[in-house]
Amino acid sequence: MSDSLNITSATADPALLDLPWALPLDEWPDDAIATLPKGISRHLVRFAHLSGYVIAIKETSGEMARGEYEMLRTLQRMDIPCVDPLAVITNRHDVDGSLLNPVLVTRHLKFSLPYRALYSQTLRPETATRLVDALALLLVRLHVIGFYWGDVSLSNTLFRRDAGAFAAYLVDAETGKLYPGGLSNGQRENDLEVARVNIAGELLDLEAGGRLDDNLDAVDVSNGIVAKYRSLWTELTGSETFDSSERWRINDRVERLNDLGFDIEELAIKTTEGGTQVRIQPKVVDAGHHSRRLLRLTGLDVEENQARRLLNDLDAYRLRTGQIDADEEMVAHEWAARVFEPVVRSIPREMRGRLEPAEVFHQLLEHRWYQSQQEGRDVPIAEALTSYINDVLRHRRDERTVIAPATESIRLPDDELDGDDDEAEAEDDELEDWRAKV
Repeated sequence: MSDSLNITSATADPALLDLPWALPLDEWPDDAIATLPKGISRHLVRFAHLSGYVIAIKETSGEMARGEYEMLRTLQRMDIPCVDPLAVITNRHDVDGSLLNPVLVTRHLKFSLPYRALYSQTLRPETATRLVDALALLLVRLHVIGFYWGDVSLSNTLFRRDAGAFAAYLVDAETGKLYPGGLSNGQRENDLEVARVNIAGELLDLEAGGRLDDNLDAVDVSNGIVAKYRSLWTELTGSETFDSSERWRINDRVERLNDLGFDIEELAIKTTEGGTQVRIQPKVVDAGHHSRRLLRLTGLDVEENQARRLLNDLDAYRLRTGQIDADEEMVAHEWAARVFEPVVRSIPREMRGRLEPAEVFHQLLEHRWYQSQQEGRDVPIAEALTSYINDVLRHRRDERTVIAPATESIRLPDDELDGDDDEAEAEDDELEDWRAKV
């Protein structure tokens, strides 16, 4: 009976009690079932409507249901793409009092589909490749946090379309285990081999049913996850060595990581004994880390992308000034006083309202990075600043007039904005000294 149910949930929905728990899952009536495409599962899974959304219900053992529920909650807290765990329901009995299997209840991921539903007639090669790429990226993210999946497959993953690509979400975590100390190479390789074999089997199954494109080789596609995984893993965790005159390559590495959707806490930068080579290795962190770290170090409250770029420059400043082992807060204060603030003050007074200071600095660093790439050298910040002001900032509209309503777009004359002429001249002299130093 429903009053004998044992429901484990952080936020239990009372509507759960209205579902026909006294029936085995395969006997639920049609009016309680939501018709959605399903993947292959070793357990019975049904979809049902609940409070305006759809839930997935999986029959399993009580121990496995509780373990998977807690694991999914942990992965969510670590910002891993996975389904939302809602409840574990045990102590189910039918009308005769016989005990029924416990279930795990998760929220169905909107706009997601199992891989078998991502095509109408046949699975095309380019679609299969994108699915494998998305799964490789998910597997890398899981391994970075120390999660061993144990049953990697297309069937245990849901996919969302993402601007011509796919985003992969973990669905089945019952075989997974989290290792706080990180995974060994052997554990990662075992997960990778499981993925390769499972994907090959899933695609060969489609081929046997005549639902695979004639130009698609199932084994080649499954082998593709190995190559994609290795390139992503190397990009994310591998060290890189280059000459100290090519410091722009630090930002280049960071840009590539950001494009993959990863944030980094800092770059572990080491110089060789001769001081002519630099080795960098990134470190992954949670979302929003950069803005919190920058606020703590400098008091600057900026957006996440701005904070990321400013912190990258701070780390480069530590390398450039030989303060890699110095106190982080002390170096951050020095960087703000000697780099960030002089740049902001160096913007001509008639242009200072065009962008906020953090955005100006962010754009300047981006401009400098592109300029360094084009010229194949490390462009000094003062040189990049002159180019940025003349080629970029001078052609922007004033942000103060853009933000304000049209009827309020009235600016004070420049001489009133400038303030005291003597003070302005003294500031100009100070900035010229700074430009000469940097």
